[in-house]
Amino acid sequence: MKMEQNKRILLVHPEISRTKYNFAGIIDNEPLELEYLWTTLEKAGFEPYIWDGQVENEPYIKRLKELSPSAVYICGRTRQEGFMKEYAKAAKKAGAVAMIGGLHAQRCASRFFTDYIDFVFTGFDPAPVADILLGKSPSRIHSVCWKRGSKWVKNAAKPDDINTLPRPDRTYFYEHSDRYRYLELKPAAHIRASYSCPYRCSFCIRNSMNCGKYSVRDIADVVDEIAGIRCENIYFIDDDFLFGEERLREFIRLIRERNIRKRYICYGRADFVSAHPELMKELRDIGFYYVLIGLEAADESYLERYSKRSDMGANEKAVQILNDLGINAMGMFITDLDFTAKEFRSIWKWVVKHDLKHAAISIFTPEMNTAEIKKYRGRLITHDPSHWDYLHVVAKPSKLSVKGYYFHYHVLLILLFIRAWRQGIYDFIDYKYFIGSMVKNLFRFGG
Repeated sequence: MKMEQNKRILLVHPEISRTKYNFAGIIDNEPLELEYLWTTLEKAGFEPYIWDGQVENEPYIKRLKELSPSAVYICGRTRQEGFMKEYAKAAKKAGAVAMIGGLHAQRCASRFFTDYIDFVFTGFDPAPVADILLGKSPSRIHSVCWKRGSKWVKNAAKPDDINTLPRPDRTYFYEHSDRYRYLELKPAAHIRASYSCPYRCSFCIRNSMNCGKYSVRDIADVVDEIAGIRCENIYFIDDDFLFGEERLREFIRLIRERNIRKRYICYGRADFVSAHPELMKELRDIGFYYVLIGLEAADESYLERYSKRSDMGANEKAVQILNDLGINAMGMFITDLDFTAKEFRSIWKWVVKHDLKHAAISIFTPEMNTAEIKKYRGRLITHDPSHWDYLHVVAKPSKLSVKGYYFHYHVLLILLFIRAWRQGIYDFIDYKYFIGSMVKNLFRFGG
């Protein structure tokens, strides 16, 4: 299959949901994967176009008809699977080659083995997409699933070296920079400095990405890219940027040497933060503004269950260090499916006791195509992929009814939102709408 005449390729990131209750306008992510692909395709002689459902006012179908592309590439996460399939079906009906990629496809490719999808890509590397469009035989391309006749063939995925990535073309980001943000930091540009994660927490699928191989970029190249981004807020989307003390010190040195003045958002572990207070101070001094920290629990037993390899002491010390430095700690918690009402309250008490201003609560969600979901197979209450958004209960709680679980979950969210409102943070949020929605959900079966 070679695109001889029509070189137009539409790159699509679907909307997160079609309701307002999706936190759009609070955290909106730059479509970095599509920008890497843009660079690769343009270099190969194609005309790429991006359509991001988070920010576009023009409907996808209208854009599809206007461009009449030869191929459409669609990426997304588990919760976007339905939209991905819907858009692929429309692309196929319009006569385009339908391609699927992204994090969900990387792990659950077979969910896209349909008659209206032609290729499913299972790696980070954008080169295989260009190879297919240039007419290279799919049998010779790694990390792709394709059809031989009516049967799907799964080529072996191979781990990618992140240092082979091209610079992303951020034209689309700059054109829509008023729409991409992380909380009050607007606009916020994404940067990737690694693939996968060096840790093996049992609840998380990130460590299985890139065939489970952790791959890091040359830190000087990362700093060089940051210097060239026309944006004051930089969001590291690595699963754990705070890894490797020597590498971080070199990063700090290079940022200072080049006199780069920006604000940074990153993910990091509590045990790293708690063990490196002086390093965190240096990171604060060069602009680290938010650290998203996986606290997970207010109880030691859950940290052990999740194979976190950390403890409550590290959680407490990490939040204290970040508070003392004036770095915003975004504490991320999991409400387990074995929670009692008391355990929901324990998270609230922990947040207040340790003066954690920012907290994000996710419902424990056994991920598709993992050993974890096999444990919950008999307890699943939905198979709708849109419910894999960490806001829905997908398996029966063991100690509460589904309705009771949602009640206590939404009580916790309401308390956290009211606390944030009173503290004057997130002043750009429609608090009345969100709190009102949560109050309704207190009594609505199914959340």
